[in-house]
Amino acid sequence: MSKAKVNNASYTATLDVGASKLVQIAWLIVNGLFFLNPINPFSFVKVSLLRLFGAKVGRGVFIKPSVSVKFPWKLIVGNNVWIGEHVWIDNLCDVIIGDNVCLSQGALLLTGSHDHTKTTFDFIASEIILEEGVWIGARAVVGAGVKCKSHSVLGVNSVAETNLHPYTIYKGNPAVPVIDRKISS
Repeated sequence: MSKAKVNNASYTATLDVGASKLVQIAWLIVNGLFFLNPINPFSFVKVSLLRLFGAKVGRGVFIKPSVSVKFPWKLIVGNNVWIGEHVWIDNLCDVIIGDNVCLSQGALLLTGSHDHTKTTFDFIASEIILEEGVWIGARAVVGAGVKCKSHSVLGVNSVAETNLHPYTIYKGNPAVPVIDRKISS
């Protein structure tokens, strides 16, 4: 029995970037100079630049050094959001981050993937939604199409491939619920 094989020669990208080549090049330069550059600690500059490039960003957003945002025009960030060092928002389509969300150091939000069932390895992308009060732990990964519901937590080094229930703490790869999140005042 012969098995089909992936043929990358037939692969074609179907990504709608949503901005002109000039805007994309300008963003690559700005991302490198002001976001990825660890020497720039000024969060207000980064927030202003995101807004300039079309992101919708709320008040009280703090962005640490060495953060990468793929396409700011496909990003919505609520109020009082913390984005830690080395966070990578690979938003090939929309990423929506609610109020009071924390993205810890090295967290990855990955909206794109490929259809491994096809020989053409077609590109697929789905939005990520982080509802209010979500905490994505250090080096955790949120995959395409995942919705992290209100006040859910994704633990350190965990991988979310399916939706997270509200007020639930998840750990592991793939992430599984381990305990309810109880918040006291």
